[in-house]
Amino acid sequence: MNLIEKAIQIKNQALEALKKVVVPSSLEDFYNQYLAKKGEIPGLMTHMKEAEDKAAYGQTVNATRNEVLDAYMSKKAEMESAKLNAKLKSEVLDITLPGTEEEIGSLNPYWMVIREVEDIFLSMGYEVVKGRDVETDHYNFELLNVPKDHPSRDMQDTFYFSPELLLRTQTSASQAHKMCEMTEKKPIRMISPGKAYRRDDDDMTHSHQFAQIEGLVVDRNISIANLKGTLELFAKKMFGEKREIRLRSSYFPFTEPSVEVDVSCFNCGGKGCAMCKGTGYIEILGAGMVNPKVLEMCGYDPKEWSGFAFGVGVERVAMLRYCIDDIRRIYQNDLRFLKDFK
Repeated sequence: MNLIEKAIQIKNQALEALKKVVVPSSLEDFYNQYLAKKGEIPGLMTHMKEAEDKAAYGQTVNATRNEVLDAYMSKKAEMESAKLNAKLKSEVLDITLPGTEEEIGSLNPYWMVIREVEDIFLSMGYEVVKGRDVETDHYNFELLNVPKDHPSRDMQDTFYFSPELLLRTQTSASQAHKMCEMTEKKPIRMISPGKAYRRDDDDMTHSHQFAQIEGLVVDRNISIANLKGTLELFAKKMFGEKREIRLRSSYFPFTEPSVEVDVSCFNCGGKGCAMCKGTGYIEILGAGMVNPKVLEMCGYDPKEWSGFAFGVGVERVAMLRYCIDDIRRIYQNDLRFLKDFK
């Protein structure tokens, strides 16, 4: 038997053996025996030197390899297709079954209040300034007329990282930053929403973490009438056109004079009810004229400039606005609570 006949014989043996392959493992064995690098068909090329007609022998070996390889690939595709069909048949999906409904919450009332307040003051020409949570004692206290030995520091139990570094106790610190950054002193109209932190026992109405929106206006000839007019407009846009405000004398170290601002109760219209404890008014924020010492420390000449500042408690507004009974609900992100605000 010459080499060409031997090559044809191996081809026929391979094709017959392939017909008997029924499982993937046998197909792999077949490939290793006949088509792998050290298989019988590639091994035919090692006899090239012995062939009398090298060209004819080479063509026969190539034809043998191509024919067996094509048959192998066809068999492999057939087995893979059969395997896929069997898998699809075992994993039939019942498309008539109802889908799984995903429970979706809504925007947290915390952000709803902040965005609405921002919109109100942006419409009045104010700038929104983002402050920083970690502050220095200098900006958080001293520039706001609260020196280290000042008794008003007892009003705020502070989280300290070091004697000079702390978690801000009010967003008023961003007002001090803004005034100091104005190298060329110009009028300021800004609000600064953000979180503040004070040591406190968490309960239904208190939290160690809370949100404020501080406002500041600095310009020439600013009076308390400007403050009242601004806050009256804010109250009407936030709580309704029928709302009225009243100012009560108070104390804050960075404003003089200082006032507490009440809005007429939107539950009883000022007649007196359980929500307003029979007074007809609900306290919503603190405010006042910027203390001349604060203006001077921040680089504004108090003989030329004046201004007012105010601070709104975000959670307090949200609780009043949406009748939320527990401040902790605002921070828990419970979908059962949030879905009420869709």
